[in-house]
Amino acid sequence: MSVSVLSVIRPLGGVPGLLQVASVLGLVLLLLKTAQLYLHRQWLLRAVQEFPSPPSHWLFGHRHELQKEEQLQLLLKWVEKFPCACPRWLWGTEMEVVIYDPDYMKVILARSDPKSDGSYRFLAPWLGYGLLLLNGQTWFQHRRMLTPAFHYDILKPYVGLMADSVQVMLDKWEELLNQNSSLEIFGHISLMTLDTLMKCAFSDQANHQTERNSQSYLQAVWDLNNLVFSRMMNVFYWKDIIYRLTPEGHWNHQACQLAHQHTDRVIKLRKARLQEEGDLEKVRSKRHLDFLDILLFAQMQNRNSLSDKDLRAEVDTFMFEGHDTTASGISWILYALATHPEHQQKCREEIQNLLRGGVSITWDHLDQMPYTTMCIKEALRLYPPVPGVGRELSKAITFPDGRSLPKGFLVTLSFYALHHNPKVWPNPEVFDPSRFAPGSSRHSHAFLPFSGGSRNCIGKQFAMNEMKVAVALTLLRFELAPDPFRVPVPTSRIVLMSKNGIHLHLRKLL
Repeated sequence: MSVSVLSVIRPLGGVPGLLQVASVLGLVLLLLKTAQLYLHRQWLLRAVQEFPSPPSHWLFGHRHELQKEEQLQLLLKWVEKFPCACPRWLWGTEMEVVIYDPDYMKVILARSDPKSDGSYRFLAPWLGYGLLLLNGQTWFQHRRMLTPAFHYDILKPYVGLMADSVQVMLDKWEELLNQNSSLEIFGHISLMTLDTLMKCAFSDQANHQTERNSQSYLQAVWDLNNLVFSRMMNVFYWKDIIYRLTPEGHWNHQACQLAHQHTDRVIKLRKARLQEEGDLEKVRSKRHLDFLDILLFAQMQNRNSLSDKDLRAEVDTFMFEGHDTTASGISWILYALATHPEHQQKCREEIQNLLRGGVSITWDHLDQMPYTTMCIKEALRLYPPVPGVGRELSKAITFPDGRSLPKGFLVTLSFYALHHNPKVWPNPEVFDPSRFAPGSSRHSHAFLPFSGGSRNCIGKQFAMNEMKVAVALTLLRFELAPDPFRVPVPTSRIVLMSKNGIHLHLRKLL
């Protein structure tokens, strides 16, 4: 004899009955969701059964290990125990496979898998959907549009602007010099790289190393670096509606507003200047177009292809990536040279011989400092400015050793782990510039400080030029030594940072 749902519900009647029905429905939904999560976890376990990993808690994943030890140091232990790749459980049904083998890297970077929307979307309120977060055809169109901004003919005159910004920073260091104390360099270098970027990519010739607006912007960037990472690591913050109600969510919103005020001001000033200059074709014939020119010209010529929102996203993205990654690189390079005085001196002698007693550096000099370049690359191996990137597999993938992962899987390409992988780099913790000596051989995907494949860093040549200029001019003015009481602790954020800053002792050279 069948019993209908209505016949069960009807006798309940009134508010108590409705509450019972709601409770039953809630319990059913909870059981369905639990079953769904259980089945998804079983699918994940089957998918990674060929990839051994350290023991994890069924609910909290590897969080306990991550709380006990710095993430990068824990990762290096896994690299030694688990070949090529290792699953990392974030919590019960959320996991990713961390990749640190060059053959694996080559296979993935040759594809066009999108950035994972799961974690990268946390950057969207700050950076919008520019080159970093875009995927597919829209990404390709924006990349093609912006590539001319990094042509050699445009990069050449930037060297003088870079040198001017570095000299301003070094003058400041001389004023702050105190033989009995060390100087935290990351903040100063961030101001310098922002100043350089504003002059080169946005043709803003103000001194941004003394401007209050620039310092507020850098503080916002520093806060957002930490806040985005904190949100990624806290599953309870993943839902936007919950995150907005938390103190961190409110702080994130304020920091985004500060960052956007800076970029909005830059865009507004440039639009006004272009209107003053008049006919766009005459402007184009007078000078090379910089990064912001290209965006504004594209918008003026075809507004449908680039909205105000798109334009601001590209400016926000390059404003951050163009200064923060380079600041990280330069800071760690100077630290590496400070801790290896014999290599520091060889670089200094090379630069002194090249410049013949002068302090001006030009485009032609950049390819004539082979030993300094070797040291820069070795420092970038040890301290890659971007520790890793994420992808979501758009189709199943099979790696050279026969292991495979299904469509929809999240993978993290850990450049930090790759560069410290003892199977790829013998004695990986040793600073050895000879690894990059002319004629030396290595796997095509063993060294990826600027990522690789079609989505490699669009500004990598700009960044390398700036690093060479900054290192050369700094070594001409100062002898660098580490602070033994404040050894930097590398930590993974959007860029590679130090938990306790990067402190150096500086001695002015005669």
